[in-house]
Amino acid sequence: MKLYLVQHGEATTEEVDPSRPLTAKGRLDVKKIASFLKGSPMGPVPIHHSGKTRARQTAEIIAVHLGPECRVQEKDSLAPNDPVQGLAKEVSEMTGDLMIVGHLPFLGKLASSLLAGSESKNLVAFRQGGVVCLQRNEEKGWQVAWMVTPDLLK
Repeated sequence: MKLYLVQHGEATTEEVDPSRPLTAKGRLDVKKIASFLKGSPMGPVPIHHSGKTRARQTAEIIAVHLGPECRVQEKDSLAPNDPVQGLAKEVSEMTGDLMIVGHLPFLGKLASSLLAGSESKNLVAFRQGGVVCLQRNEEKGWQVAWMVTPDLLK
């Protein structure tokens, strides 16, 4: 199983727009990542997002590039400060691939929980618009398969 963790793209400040949509740079960065993913051997995956505007927009941009088979769905318990234990247990029992578009510190805690068994380790340096692919190994543990950030792409 592969778990794709995507931090939403750059968003406006609350002062500019309280709903915090993606900025033009944020949209461009996510489109670069989405184009990269489209060219990868990754198949269609369900895409879950927190429901916050910036996460929903990021998920929708990625889904457009990956194709209509990708189902975009808002999920509870993906907000920045939500606990990660329930989701960590859930994904550890899944068999199919999944993409989660969310926020810090949630994504960092989830990755650390899966990789090291402790959400406080801060093992992955997430970047806005970037994606980290975690893969469950034969021993049912997790490892980082790869990571890409918008600044690495043309």
